[in-house]
Amino acid sequence: MIDKIAIEKHIRGLLIALGDNPDREGLIDTPKRVANMYEEIFEGMNYTNDEIANLFNKSFEINNNLNSDDIVVIRDIEIFSCCEHHLALMYDMVVTIAYIPKNRVIGLSKIARICDMVGKRLQLQEKIGRDIAEIMSKIIESEDIAVLIKGKHSCMTARGISKTNSFTETSLFMGKFKDNFNLQNRIYNKI
Repeated sequence: MIDKIAIEKHIRGLLIALGDNPDREGLIDTPKRVANMYEEIFEGMNYTNDEIANLFNKSFEINNNLNSDDIVVIRDIEIFSCCEHHLALMYDMVVTIAYIPKNRVIGLSKIARICDMVGKRLQLQEKIGRDIAEIMSKIIESEDIAVLIKGKHSCMTARGISKTNSFTETSLFMGKFKDNFNLQNRIYNKI
């Protein structure tokens, strides 16, 4: 669990290390505000992938009259995260998830909740995609999943090389998506 008291202590120390006075009017409540914010934006760190799968396991049995290449695609799920290398914000992130239903479909809002919760960890964009796919696979009992993510990383846009227009795109293909370029193209071409 997130230790808000320790966060407050360390943020106070960080303010001192930055050369400011944590007791001045504008900063006196900053450690507490940051601790409250961290509790919210890092909520996903309290849960394993298995626990997230259990939290959002609202799936429905379907009859088997779907074709083997019928796919469900959910686009433009907005999330944010923090890079584990610099604790810098990953923002303007959108996730696209596609899957081929076998025996179960998942409630659409649960997919967005999974994406949010996975993003609320210290992360790498590549790992976000892997975690989402793993959780989805547990719920829908299928490996036929694709996850595309596009986002900006402030560790690249606001510092260092400072390339403000750069995006990072990652893709993860599992099951039938892995080697089926027709299925992959259907996702990329916004069917």
